[in-house]
Amino acid sequence: FGSSCSCNATKPPPLLLVMAMDADGSRRRGRGIQEKEETDDRYAGRGGEFETLEDDDRVGGPARSIEGWVVIVTGVHEEAQEDDLYEAFANFGAIKNLHLNLDRRSGFVKGYCFIEFEKYAEAQDAITQMSGELLLEGTLQVDWAFAKAPTERRR
Repeated sequence: FGSSCSCNATKPPPLLLVMAMDADGSRRRGRGIQEKEETDDRYAGRGGEFETLEDDDRVGGPARSIEGWVVIVTGVHEEAQEDDLYEAFANFGAIKNLHLNLDRRSGFVKGYCFIEFEKYAEAQDAITQMSGELLLEGTLQVDWAFAKAPTERRR
């Protein structure tokens, strides 16, 4: 393990810093600098094709999820179970998904849930008819979980 080594080991090349000039003539340096001609090809080909939802004619208001229309129910009693909510909301249409979140420490319901309906009319009926209703001593408030972004930018 002496300092003299008879092997033909080569030293690694030194780290090269790339320098580039901006349009205003200032110099930039670093590993992330790219020439203007280079293009980002991460999304070339099928990798750049993303799924989109068909756009409905509604401006503002609720936003559709991939599979349906999601409503949020607040005021859910801490001892409520999925079956209680399913039975209360199944009258309005087929429920595609129901999320009832529990507190990790106590094991009780956090006080809200998400319910997904397939059709807009079903979700709208659930909102109008179940808001203010009592379920296991808890007064429910029902509204859309997601809203569309405004089309105009605020200044």
